[in-house]
Amino acid sequence: MTLPTSSAPAPPSASALASMGPCREFWFGLPALRTSARSARDTVRDRLRAWKVPGDTCCDAVLLVSELTTNAVLHTDSGHVLCGLTLTGDERRLRIELHDEGRIPVRPTGHLAGPDEESGRGLLLVRQLADRWGSARSARAEGKVVWAELAANP
Repeated sequence: MTLPTSSAPAPPSASALASMGPCREFWFGLPALRTSARSARDTVRDRLRAWKVPGDTCCDAVLLVSELTTNAVLHTDSGHVLCGLTLTGDERRLRIELHDEGRIPVRPTGHLAGPDEESGRGLLLVRQLADRWGSARSARAEGKVVWAELAANP
């Protein structure tokens, strides 16, 4: 069963990206704590720098993983999250996946956060930064995956 996704067309899965040629993959897990967003940002930044991903793409990816991690921590009852990065062999596409134990699909809300609200902009940022994004049932966790893709080498 696939959960609803954003209005963007479904992207290739990580395995389909891998079939486009040799790729780089990196996976790491974190406890579902508020402090994990910082750890996720630092880990993603370090990995993408090691892969020599361009600075703008690296910055966007760090922000995306931060928002996805924060959403998983705040809006699910997960005990842990699993984050994956896949860079295609031609280094043109970067896929970010965040697996959690939540079962409710992620959908953009119709509510726009007001100027005095401290939260409510995460999915808006994801929608603006990612070329494609969505959510589906996770094959790696007992819940869902929220994914986002970026052009890695514009």
